[in-house]
Amino acid sequence: MGEIIDRARAIRAGMEEVSAVLTDERAVELPEFFPAWNPESTYAAGDRVRYEGTLYKVLQGHTSQPSWTPVEAHALFAAVLPGQDGTEIGEWQQPDSTNPYSKGDRVTYNGKTYESLIDGNVWSPEAYPAGWKEI
Repeated sequence: MGEIIDRARAIRAGMEEVSAVLTDERAVELPEFFPAWNPESTYAAGDRVRYEGTLYKVLQGHTSQPSWTPVEAHALFAAVLPGQDGTEIGEWQQPDSTNPYSKGDRVTYNGKTYESLIDGNVWSPEAYPAGWKEI
């Protein structure tokens, strides 16, 4: 039994190592590759963690505390949204100020595909049409 547990730990460590090279788009599809958020961990900017079924990117390095969850600590974490790396098309989701769409990001919205024309885009194609181009 000890060998199985050791092997499972080695596989988990390998998954976390490989996950570091995944694009955000691919990472969203494989959240199990990333560790669950831990209230007593040290995080570096760019790390990704799972919390309540959502994948988050660490915005700034910090040592976590129980009240600094990804949902509560907006200055420390941003949800990873599909379509944000400019290589794949994801379903549009309302971003926060910490995870806006960038120029070139592509999304689907109401059955149509759009490309962001600006950086820092937190508006839907419907709310701010000048920020998007239908493709």
